[in-house]
Amino acid sequence: MTTKINVLQVIPKLGFGGAETGCYDIAHYLAEQDCGSFIATSSGELLKYVKKDKVKIFRIPVHSKNPLLIFINTILLALLIIINKVNIVHARSRAPAWSCYLACLLTNRVFVTTFHGTYNFKSKLKKFYNSIMLRSKLTIAGSNFIFNHINENYSEYLSKKKKLRVIFRGINVDYFNQKNISILKQEKLKEEWGLSPEKFIILMPGRLTYWKGQEKFIEALNILIEDFNVSNFQAILLGSDQGRKVYRKKLLSLIERYSLSKKIKFINNCKEMPLAYSLADVVVSSSIEPEAFGRVAVEAQSMCKPIIASNLGGSKETILNKKSGFLYKFDDPRELAKSLNTVIEFSQEELKLIGNEGRKNVTKKFDVDLMCESNLREYKKLLKK
Repeated sequence: MTTKINVLQVIPKLGFGGAETGCYDIAHYLAEQDCGSFIATSSGELLKYVKKDKVKIFRIPVHSKNPLLIFINTILLALLIIINKVNIVHARSRAPAWSCYLACLLTNRVFVTTFHGTYNFKSKLKKFYNSIMLRSKLTIAGSNFIFNHINENYSEYLSKKKKLRVIFRGINVDYFNQKNISILKQEKLKEEWGLSPEKFIILMPGRLTYWKGQEKFIEALNILIEDFNVSNFQAILLGSDQGRKVYRKKLLSLIERYSLSKKIKFINNCKEMPLAYSLADVVVSSSIEPEAFGRVAVEAQSMCKPIIASNLGGSKETILNKKSGFLYKFDDPRELAKSLNTVIEFSQEELKLIGNEGRKNVTKKFDVDLMCESNLREYKKLLKK
């Protein structure tokens, strides 16, 4: 008789980031495959969208790095594992991963992790703290970039007994689909954001933080006007500062210095991201540090939009350069401006061809179902051992 797969995913908060949406997608997929599906988390905006009849939620303080709370979480998780007959525990962040690891030792369950980013380490202690993500039976890397990062920096924690596997993150290609966009909603959002139909719309999604490269983006827009004599555009910085008031002021100061106040709009959030993408003529991801996966690039392509991204991290794997988008040197705003000018000069037919290539690329490689199927296949393999 086959053992039923019961999976407990543990994540600090269930928000709208890549790790969180991946957790959400897999949780519901598992339920549809007749598996037991559980999530332990402290809070998060995405919680209200979880189908409670399919996925069981446990609210515990797994976001905390406090050693005492990590120990308490270990006991709580061990109890949840036993009561719910969980046989796979999947941790998606370092602090809760320590609790999961200890709980799995206590209950003799299978421990799985997903390595979601290039965790910084400037000391042996921090590297040891990060290493918890490699103390599992299976470590999942969300891109080849992360896979290589692990091999280059954490080789001492790898062994033949532990498996390191790339499973690309996925997005819901039905949700991010230009064909499902309501014209009425588009017109309403254009009005809300004060967008002119005559202007070329440049969208840059992402929280306001220095490594997302908003400063380089603003510099590139100034170069676009000064050197390429292109001014018929409207740029949108879509994302919250998440309390980074000083950085926001720095961006506003830069905009004022370049006299770009009428060219750049700040939008804090958009509940329907496909709708936001649908208004854009081109999407930009100007990160100055590597994206582990680069969700914006994949979402933009799924929406049939040309993407311009820095040649770092996951974007190098998800974008077909000069086919579904354009990669530029990450620290060179002049090269970004040149790429923007290239796309602005394209005809509608050329833009459509690039968009179609992007859509094909994503549906072939980065559909959420592929990600979920791969995860379930790995769970089954672990339970057969």
